[in-house]
Amino acid sequence: MWFRGASRAVETSLEPPPGYYGAEGPTPGGTQRGLILDWVVSRRIATGWRVESRSGSQAVLVRGQPVNHVLHAFLTVCSCGVWGVAWAALAWTNKVERIALTVDSRGRVLTVTAP
Repeated sequence: MWFRGASRAVETSLEPPPGYYGAEGPTPGGTQRGLILDWVVSRRIATGWRVESRSGSQAVLVRGQPVNHVLHAFLTVCSCGVWGVAWAALAWTNKVERIALTVDSRGRVLTVTAP
């Protein structure tokens, strides 16, 4: 999109940055490893993950929400225990997933599931 006074258009690409697929080229530097991680994180965000923390070559992503136990305890007391069944079902089925993404010195992305 062009704006008044803009000198050039900004173009975005959905292609991975050079070196993502571990080509036999030179070892990627810190900036290129950061670009690789940014590309992988953006792909994960598009599938429902959110960033919990991020450093130069590592990111921790989370999917899911924890159960609000205070709210459910209040609802259980107000409903004379009836809401406890729904609370127990939510607590049993709710999953919060964490993964750590790290870019190694060769430009490969390593994924580790976290507790």
